Amino acid sequence: METDSRSPIGIFDSGVGGLTVYRALHDRLPNERFIYLGDTARVPYGTKSLATVERYAIENSQFLASRGIKMLVVACNTASALALPKIREKIGIDVVGVIGPGGRKAVDLTRGRDPAKIGVIATEATISSNAYVEAIRRASNSAEVFQSACPLFVPLAEEGWTDEPETRSIAARYLAGIKEFSPDALVLGCTHYPILRDVIQQTVGEGVMLVDSGEATADEVARILSDRGLADLDARPGRRALCDDLDHFYVTDAAERFARVAERFLGTQPSKLEAIELTGRRLTLLGQVT
Repeated sequence: METDSRSPIGIFDSGVGGLTVYRALHDRLPNERFIYLGDTARVPYGTKSLATVERYAIENSQFLASRGIKMLVVACNTASALALPKIREKIGIDVVGVIGPGGRKAVDLTRGRDPAKIGVIATEATISSNAYVEAIRRASNSAEVFQSACPLFVPLAEEGWTDEPETRSIAARYLAGIKEFSPDALVLGCTHYPILRDVIQQTVGEGVMLVDSGEATADEVARILSDRGLADLDARPGRRALCDDLDHFYVTDAAERFARVAERFLGTQPSKLEAIELTGRRLTLLGQVT
């Protein structure tokens, strides 16, 4: 399918966390339209084998490519760590993951520190992959990196527990090693974590620069679109609202829960939310949800 500057940008995640990447892209690129796929029937990806993650990621990517997107953003950290090369083999458009931009942004922010100290918090699977460490190492030979897994941050974000005493207690326990490391910058290496940004910042201290991988990814997408001449420059009256009817959302299961979590994350539910089902290796539309 032929694409041009007016074609939408595709985003996929294993679930709802990628909505923070959607928000960052929407804020950075207000003229663009977006198609989001949340593979909620097969979440989490972090417990799956490499071959399975690659297969899921390719299926998601091919579905979005069939909708005529001009660029694909892989908002899932696990798929970004494991499947980008295979995705690029299968679809003929630019593909951007969240790990490379997040790692490079942390290095950029800490230039001039000798040595720069960069912390990374993420899920256990992402930490085990060392993908952020490798991304940081590619951008800097001298940066010191300390990682910590914070798995309970995911359900806390989805429940909207952003300021409860329990959340602060869990943050203090998870981030104790980070505080002792005393980083210059801390990468939020899971798409859920920006929802807990305030409690994370308060726990590690105001002097630590937080790096939102979604925001770093949005900056990289904007640069690539500009370089390719694919940025949508058509001015639209007023500022578009998040989740308006120009953006289309798909899920593979639990559409009602996705809509509720979207409202917690974004302050609104998608105007267009559609359920799809995987049949063999083909994604089939089930019908409109909202």
